[in-house]
Amino acid sequence: MQVLVFTDLDGTLLDHHTYDYEPAKALINELQQRKIPLVFSSSKTMVEIEPLRQATHNHHPFIVENGSAVYVPKDYFGRKPYGTFLREEYWVKEFAEPRAHWLQILERLNQQFQNCFESFSQLGPGGIARAAELSVAEATLANQRQYSEPLLWTGDAIKRQAFINELVRAGAFVQQGGRFLTINGNGDKGSALRWLLSHYRERQPKQTFHTISLGDSQNDAPMLEASDTAIVVRSPVKDMPRLQRQSQTQVTTDYGPLGWSNTLRETLDSLEARHG
Repeated sequence: MQVLVFTDLDGTLLDHHTYDYEPAKALINELQQRKIPLVFSSSKTMVEIEPLRQATHNHHPFIVENGSAVYVPKDYFGRKPYGTFLREEYWVKEFAEPRAHWLQILERLNQQFQNCFESFSQLGPGGIARAAELSVAEATLANQRQYSEPLLWTGDAIKRQAFINELVRAGAFVQQGGRFLTINGNGDKGSALRWLLSHYRERQPKQTFHTISLGDSQNDAPMLEASDTAIVVRSPVKDMPRLQRQSQTQVTTDYGPLGWSNTLRETLDSLEARHG
């Protein structure tokens, strides 16, 4: 049996406050030794995820901007995955419209919901850095978005729901992450997981696969629902995502990367004991 691990980053593999992943380093290395792919699946952009991939020596595909696109290293599957195009060193599968499409819609809604939200485009690197507790350099990378637009909601709850309703009517998919509302198309982390899984199966048709997903936010719910085993990582600042599934679902005792590491290790040990 081949295990595939799909993980959210902020608040899950990375500490919510410090973005540190030190407690998870040993298990990340162990996954590499055991040849278990670790697929990053995040609201982050491609240019934000690449440094983390380099730091952790991760050479697997990754999912960007809440499932808006999947990046597959050029030689990973041995041939071009269906429905992709080549961007630099990656085959890219897109699930969502470009960022400019959503910025146009937000501009139209800006007058109706004046002083109720600030998008990344409006905040700029300095504002993003303050809101997300990032350096300006990190915020600059976070603002290099291709498919989505996060925003800070500053209005009341009633206006927030009316705002979301307007976006949905315009064809947007609105997801609440750790700090921001993110607007993008119909792509989500679950669709991206299923698409990637189909390629792993195509490459190894005689292999049985078991997917494990880890996440802490509501925008992780589609990925958690789509996997064989779901691990909800406890957050120090927000409620757990609402899931329909009940079986094969675990909740970590600890927060962030410590909870990630402890519960994922227990899950892997249990799978190994059952399947050898």
